[in-house]
Amino acid sequence: MKELLFVAFITTTVIHAQATSPDGRLRHATTALQEIMGSPDKGIPQDLLDKAECAVIVPNLIKGAFLFGGKYGRGFASCRQGDGWSSPAAVRIEGGSFGLQFGGSATEVVMLVMNRHGMDRLLGDKFTIGAEAAGAAGPVGRMTSAQTDAAMHAEILSWSRSRGLFAGLSLEGATLRPDSAENRKMYGRNITNREILRTGVAAPEGTRHFVAALNGYSSSQAAVASETPAEL
Repeated sequence: MKELLFVAFITTTVIHAQATSPDGRLRHATTALQEIMGSPDKGIPQDLLDKAECAVIVPNLIKGAFLFGGKYGRGFASCRQGDGWSSPAAVRIEGGSFGLQFGGSATEVVMLVMNRHGMDRLLGDKFTIGAEAAGAAGPVGRMTSAQTDAAMHAEILSWSRSRGLFAGLSLEGATLRPDSAENRKMYGRNITNREILRTGVAAPEGTRHFVAALNGYSSSQAAVASETPAEL
């Protein structure tokens, strides 16, 4: 009986996460970014954010397990474009692992895509962290140096915050893919993540606070100064 109740709880939670409107998720994602970057001793290192090619924020990653593990979330990606950040493109994150587990949680996740290879993965149809793109748990602390093994070799760095606790997070085995239905709701037409993130699509009214927050926390000039030539 307890097992059935737990499965029902996780199912209901996932359905609720799916039903939330894009505007609601965008507000949650913006708030998560503001609160994380507002913690000077336990936030994302500023130099990593300034050097990142893209950022992905998943405001409600659901993780639950009963004999099997799983995770599911919907969020938004933005990439550097000109002197600022692009309009947001919707993404889904999915993944699972089998084993004797029991428990469930909802977590805010931030990912930074650190180079052009990682960006190319994000612009495609889907990719798996660990198999197709090197991922690592990100270092914590706004003043932490970016010159760490993880920062220098990973294509994607990730962090999580749950119940006020902020830490690096490994997303090994998780799959990221475009969320076409979400994009259609936000932009009023069928549109790909590549088009949104690379061609200067205007940000719809409901997405501008999200882009403004990214612009406010990351100096585009610092990113441009640190950028090395690379093939697109």
